[in-house]
Amino acid sequence: MKNTPFDLTGKVAIVTGSSRGIGRSSAELLAKLGAKVVISSRKAEACEEVAAGIRKGGGDAHVIACNISRRAEVEALISGATAHYGKIDILVCNAAVNPYYGPLLGISDEAFDKIMNSNVKSNIWLCSLVIPRMAERGAGSVVIISSIGGLRGSPVIGAYGISKAADFSLCRSLANEWGPKGVRINCIAPGLVKTDFAKALWEDAEKLKQRCATTPLRRIGEPGEIAGAVAYLGSDASSFMTGQTIVIDGGVTTASA
Repeated sequence: MKNTPFDLTGKVAIVTGSSRGIGRSSAELLAKLGAKVVISSRKAEACEEVAAGIRKGGGDAHVIACNISRRAEVEALISGATAHYGKIDILVCNAAVNPYYGPLLGISDEAFDKIMNSNVKSNIWLCSLVIPRMAERGAGSVVIISSIGGLRGSPVIGAYGISKAADFSLCRSLANEWGPKGVRINCIAPGLVKTDFAKALWEDAEKLKQRCATTPLRRIGEPGEIAGAVAYLGSDASSFMTGQTIVIDGGVTTASA
């Protein structure tokens, strides 16, 4: 991919929640395109496995474990990545939680706060630590992995949807604030993807059949099908794009039933 706008040679990327799922696929693709990648999630051992695979393929990966709900660990992630690679060009805010599955009005304060802290406040922390330094260099890209849950109502993941809708607004506001400094902020809103995180929504065969029947492509997504959009938003191929949300859902939000 050298000498194309997708070439990430010389770029440094952090991907939170990159030990599995969408985060892992995104980190692996960014590395294939030439980026040096910081692999991060709560468990260092799982991150090391991903990093080892990237290195085996000729890429450059560094591991920093981080629980994104703890500010001190988020600060350590950014300072550690900067110390190791000298800069951060691409920030992918992928890590998220959903500890509650059920009617919205039945959620406890503790569970709601955990969702908002991990899925929204942590993104503000990450951006506040990374974006100003990007602005000093006059360039940078932030990619927030949101969800179509922020676009639709749900009888079982309503609080999660609220947090993902907040990410859309966060993206638009940051894009307006930092665009004049050359920093771009965009969202991706995946539909149902076959990850461990979303297992409650696809592991039941009957529910999966129903979902596929109402999805124009008649299937759910795979993590690698989201990674391409992450690479696009992190690269110069999307240099005139900011404050936007890319929906990747097999067409489910366009369907009439």
